[in-house]
Amino acid sequence: MSVNLSKATALITGANRGIGRRLAAQLVTRGAKVYATARRPESINIYGVEVLPLDITDPDAIAEAAKKADDVNLLVNNAGIGGAALLGDIDDVRVAMDVNFWGTLSMVRAFAPVLARNGGGAIVNIAYSASWFVFPGGSAQGPPRPWSGA
Repeated sequence: MSVNLSKATALITGANRGIGRRLAAQLVTRGAKVYATARRPESINIYGVEVLPLDITDPDAIAEAAKKADDVNLLVNNAGIGGAALLGDIDDVRVAMDVNFWGTLSMVRAFAPVLARNGGGAIVNIAYSASWFVFPGGSAQGPPRPWSGA
């Protein structure tokens, strides 16, 4: 299924900087209605978007976003964090997984029914780049590699 961007209503997580900010701005220029979200909504300064506060690790915040943005037919899960090394501090790994995996999954689960009620649409999950590569000391969410014992 393709989504006509000029008729799309998108919600973008992590829209305050980087890829999320650029995607939000580009969707607005293409005629889409855009909900731009971030943990710190005051950090979003994109003309033409509707700003929503959203911490994707907070189930209540996700439910509130799904309630407010009940016309979405394009969900862009962009929010993410890095810095959790596989063999690093386990609390850092938990925080990274809470955002990058559980938070993203929670967004999909909350917005899938919204998209269905709106006749379908698309979900785009943008993965943190360290999840694509395997290297010593790399991300805890990267693909497994043969254990070398080091």
